[in-house]
Order: sequence, then C-alpha cells, then structure tokens
Amino acid sequence: MTELHGRGKARHRRKKTALLAGVPLALAAAGAMAYGTAFGVFGDDVQPKAAAAAAPAWANDTADGFASVHALGQKGTYGGRDGKTVTVRTLADLEKYATAREPYVIVVAATISLHPKGKEIKVASDKTIVGAGTTGQIVGGGFFLGQGVHNVIIRNLTIRDSYHGIWNDKEHDWDAIQMDGAHHVWIDHNNLRHMADGLIDSRKDTTYVTVSWNELSDNNKTFGIGWTKNTAADLTIHHNRFHETEQRNPSTDNVAHAHLYNNFLQDDPGTDITSSYGNYARGRTKMVLENSYFQGVNNPVIKDGTAALVQRGNVFSRTSGRNESGGTAFDPKSYYSYRLDKAADIPALLKAGAGPRSSIGTTASSQAATAAGQSTLTVAKDGSGRYKSVQKAVDAVPAGNASRVVIRIAPGTYRETVNVPANKPHISFEGTGRSRKDTVIVEGHAAGMTKPDGSGTYGTGGSATVAVEADDFRARNLTISNDFDEAKHQQLNGQQAVALRTAADRIRLDALIISGDQDTLLLDTAAKEKTGRVYLTNSYVIGNTDFVFGRATAVIDKSVLTLKKRWNGTSAGYVTAPSTPAGRKGFLITRTTIDGDVSARSFHLGRPWHAGGDASLDPQTTIRDSTLGAAVKAAPWTDMGGFSWKNDRFAEYNNGGPGAGAASGDRPHLTDAQAAAQERADWFDGWKPTGV
Repeated sequence: MTELHGRGKARHRRKKTALLAGVPLALAAAGAMAYGTAFGVFGDDVQPKAAAAAAPAWANDTADGFASVHALGQKGTYGGRDGKTVTVRTLADLEKYATAREPYVIVVAATISLHPKGKEIKVASDKTIVGAGTTGQIVGGGFFLGQGVHNVIIRNLTIRDSYHGIWNDKEHDWDAIQMDGAHHVWIDHNNLRHMADGLIDSRKDTTYVTVSWNELSDNNKTFGIGWTKNTAADLTIHHNRFHETEQRNPSTDNVAHAHLYNNFLQDDPGTDITSSYGNYARGRTKMVLENSYFQGVNNPVIKDGTAALVQRGNVFSRTSGRNESGGTAFDPKSYYSYRLDKAADIPALLKAGAGPRSSIGTTASSQAATAAGQSTLTVAKDGSGRYKSVQKAVDAVPAGNASRVVIRIAPGTYRETVNVPANKPHISFEGTGRSRKDTVIVEGHAAGMTKPDGSGTYGTGGSATVAVEADDFRARNLTISNDFDEAKHQQLNGQQAVALRTAADRIRLDALIISGDQDTLLLDTAAKEKTGRVYLTNSYVIGNTDFVFGRATAVIDKSVLTLKKRWNGTSAGYVTAPSTPAGRKGFLITRTTIDGDVSARSFHLGRPWHAGGDASLDPQTTIRDSTLGAAVKAAPWTDMGGFSWKNDRFAEYNNGGPGAGAASGDRPHLTDAQAAAQERADWFDGWKPTGV
C-alpha cells in the first residue's frame, strides 16, 4: 500500500496541561478530539430486560455518620431494602424503578448511557441504586434527588462523562448526583468523574447525608454544599479520595455540622488539573476536620472569618498556601459513633479501597460463579502485580482454556509486543487506570524492519504491537500504539506499522486508543474462508494511510477516527482499505466522527484492497449515521492497485458534518431499503456481543 506519514497537534481543554507520563508522543496527534469524550456504549437493544431476584445480604447495609441519625421522621438510611431487588441493563428500566413510588433495590449490571446528554434521573424515596460489582456505569448524566426525597442509597457505581467541553461550565448544570432539599442519603463506594458541573451537589438544605469511600476525579467544581442563608444541613464526609480536581473539595456553605475525616486530597505535579483549594468552610459553617491526608494541594484548608473550623490529626505533604482553623465547632460523637484510621495510612487505604467493589451489588451465587468460571491475572511494571509484562501473563494462561481469564493491567507504559495465540480463547485485557491513557502497550516495529534474529523482515502483520489470534478476546480501557518513526526511516522499504491486529472471531473492543500512522488497525481473519467478527466501540483510532484495513466483518460504533498529517506535515490519506471476501460483510462505521487536524478535502474515506491481486474479493465499507469533518474529499472513494472502487461495495447513508455530501456517481448513498439491511445486527450474524 502507498506509504503516507504524519503527526498532528494535541489540543487540550486547558492551557496548563501535560501529557500523562508514559504516554507516547504520537498519541498527541488526535487533532481536536479530546480523549475521554462520552460516547456511551453499544445500544440498549442488545441488553436483556430487568429481572426480579431475591434481595442479597449486602442490600441490608445501612449508612453510618449523619445519614444514620434518626430525624425528620426517618430512622437512619437503608434505601430500598424493604422492597424487591431488580437488575437493570437499560435506561428505560433504570428510570422506571428509580422513579417508582415503591421501595426497590436496583442493581445496575451494565453501562447505561443517558439520553439526552446531561439527563438527571429523578430518584424517588426508599431506593438503593447499586452497581453490580464493577460493571455498573452511568454515562453522560446522573441522578437528581428533589425536595423531600429521603432514604436513598447510591452505591458502587461509576458515574462519568457529561463534560461538555467548557471547563468552568456555567450553562450545563449536569451533575453526577444533585440533591435539592433531600434528606437521609448515603453515597458510598462510587467512582465519579468528568462531569459538566459538580460530581456531587448538596443544595437547598439537603441534610443527614453521608458520603463515604468514593473516588472523585477529573473535574473542576467537585463537591459543593449549601448555597442557602439557612444553617441547617448536617453531613459526614469520610474515606473519600479526591484527585485531579480543581475546587470544591468540598466547599461547605452555611452547614450546621460538617464532619470530614480520613479523606485523601491529592494533587500530583505535572498532571492536567491543578488544585485551587481543598476543604473550605464558608459562611456560618461549623466544621470538624480529622485525620485526613493532603498531598500537593494548594490552599489545603481555608475558612471564612464567620466560619468555625477545628482541625485534629491531619497530615500535610508538599502543600502550599492557606491552611486555616479557628473557632469552636461541635463533637461528632454526640451524634453518632465512628472510628478514625491513622492519617498516615490513608493514601494506601484509599488507593486500594475507594470506588466500586466487586463484592458489592452481586449475590453469593454470582460471586461463586465468577470465582469458578473466571480467573484474574495482574500485571504491573513496579512488581506489585503477579507479572511485570503483559506477554508473561498471556503465557501463563493454559492452552485450550474454556473460561474467561481477565488480565488486569496496572497504569504504566509496557514496551513490548504481545501475541494472544489461537489456542488461548476467552482472554480479556483490562487497563485498571482511571483513563485509557494510563495503561499503554507500545512498540515501534515496521513491516520492512529486520527481525532481531535475522530471520527476515516483520512484514505488515508481524509488525503489530498486539496481535490477537484467539476467539472471544476482549479489551477495554487502555492504549495500544505503534510509535515507529517514519521521519527517521525514510529509506526503509515497508513502513506499514500495525498497532493492533485481530485475526479471530467474536472480538469485543471498548474504550481504547489505537494509535499509529500507516496501517494502524488490521482487522483480519485466521484465513480467507474463516469468519472474523469484531465490535469496536467508544474508542479512538488514529492514523493516516489505510489505517483501518483487512478482511474482517467489523463494526466501528460510537468512536472517533482521527486523521493525522504525514511525517512531513502534509495532509493526504485513506481511512479504510477493506479486503472483504465475496459474500461476506466488510466494515460498517456507524455513529462515529471522522476528522482531525489536517487540511480540508485531503482524505479519502476508503479504497479497495485486493490483497495479492485477488480479483475474487469484494471489499466493503459502509459509513452511516456519522459526522464527517471537512477533511473528507468531495469524491470520498478511490481506486487501488488497478482495481476500481466502483466495482466493489462503498456507500454512505445519513451522514452529516462539513465533509458529508449529496448522492452522486462519485458518492453513492444507500436507499432506505438498503440501509435497513445494513444495521449492526446484520454484521453480528447471531453473535450478541456483551460488555468487556
């Protein structure tokens, strides 16, 4: 294939940003697409409906702190334990049970995207909403508890990504959890991040609230409390980890009793977000702050002249600016009992224990089934995992394994090639960082490079950083990159450099960055006569020449295909190069954005790759319901290797954006009838891909 090369420029939402340590420089070439955009995951149409089940033991857990106090006619906070337990996997079912008048324990067992973006589900009283292990996620919105709503538990969920592109957003009041006049609420063991406004907003005299064991990150206005002239609210905030948060950590305004203890506020140097302040007592607040740990935070503790703030036993490491206390507050033990952990132990305790737990939201039988049917291997560069290399963990999986093996990969840069052989199906790679940028598998081989043993060159397929030859593979929340430097190797014959190669069936990929230049993502099959179905969602694929190519039957959904400039700064390239066998489906790109920091009208959407000059092939790319940037040529398809694209299968349907265009001889569009036969389900052919 023709060799084109390039790098673009990274754009970040704030002026003072830095690439995360260990992330290859090539990943900065995503143009105007900012990593972490909320796409949601694949649609509710493939999720089963809610099913009733007996209440498990954890559903009897009750809150501690102020949420445990008997007041306002409510005896503590126990959520929906007196009602039925239901499991939900769709927005419709979640909203149905959360807003019902009856008590429910609602187990969220999937990633649920909220529509429209910013939607806040109005939770009624007497509810427990809990994630099933680590699988429950709410994307693009959150929950609202209105006046008088009480006895609510929100627990063990990941709530993320309503961020709307404006850092100090004053228009989009899109919180993870907003409470206006509620009481007796327990927010526990959640991961809350990257919202348009607050992660938690406790307003309008919301009281008898306990916020415990949560991870709050990647946000500006993190946790705000108060904003009334009354001094009526009582809150306990303990064992929470705040990091990559700018302000309101929390800010407490006119709070009668604010008890903060054993929290960890962390601001590491060189990260994207710089703290403005930590704990803040405003107005007539009375605050007791005990045994918390502040690391690198600017203005770690501040108070108004009218507020009372008592500090005891806190640790401050590399902090600067205001650190204040004064006045007489209250004795928390006169309201409830509690036990303090040593402040010095808090960083390690919360890094390990904050956020969703696999033991919460699951039944004993499901935990036993997981233990019996799924193994977990851990990888960490620093030796804290069982293995230091991803390949070593793959090597440890027995050949012919019949059940899933999850390889959990800690944040870090793993410079290695990884091969998942055909005799090791049911393997999952899972990055454990809070971002897909945190865990990076990278190598820099190109097709024309000589192998270290002198046995020849790598070839295109052999250049892959990660090669998957086993069926039922899954990967999520990591980066796979090939950082071969084309500028330094202009004399090399064979500059194709694959980041990820799949050559198997039922491959499920989610929340990835797949980065390279030429031939980034090879979606192949084990042989020409073999089926290879792939479903890629919520991901970025970055490149410039044929950077999605191969003969697999693949769906790219709710993702971003990011166009890069060539190595010399010029713009030209091809997005897809399918080599589909006749009678099979090729590439379906749907609900996806195709754009980048390149010149207008410089990129083709695709061209037909008749590998080896095989005239029997019938390459196919369909791009539908997507947004095409101005970089797309007005005549978006072109010939390749002497084969005309017009003799193969290239079409669009219902696309928008500046790069879209009307149907013509150079730009075929599907009819409505044709489009009805080119949906995701037609590509899956009976396979029902589940979450990763």
